[in-house]
Amino acid sequence: MLEVPAKSENESFVRVVIAAFAARLDPTLEELNEVKTAVSEAVTNSIIHAYEDDRGIIKISAYVDERQLTVEIYDSGKGIEDIARAREPLYTEKPELERSGMGFTIMENFMDEVIVESAPGKGTAVKMSKVFGRVAENNH
Repeated sequence: MLEVPAKSENESFVRVVIAAFAARLDPTLEELNEVKTAVSEAVTNSIIHAYEDDRGIIKISAYVDERQLTVEIYDSGKGIEDIARAREPLYTEKPELERSGMGFTIMENFMDEVIVESAPGKGTAVKMSKVFGRVAENNH
């Protein structure tokens, strides 16, 4: 498990670490970019929404099962009161930061599965998985 302070400069670090980890699955450039983008969105959500004072920790774990990569991003921040509403496209709690409100939508478009667990005051866990090599398998 990787633990990083909830600071914006760590978003790109986590992207690179997960990309290097996913490389063992011999992903296409498109698959790798999709995973990196989804991870960026999840980490950025934790940085921006979980902690008001920049003092939190984000925990990241990743594992591979055959052709599937699973990435889990955890924070122990303020949590999400209404997960369904937070997952709606264009919904944002911080429009003043020019946030698009597309974080969860992007994660869902680029990953095969996105599970969000959260409770107010308890933090948030985002578990995302993607199977690599689907296009190649379907062509045989």
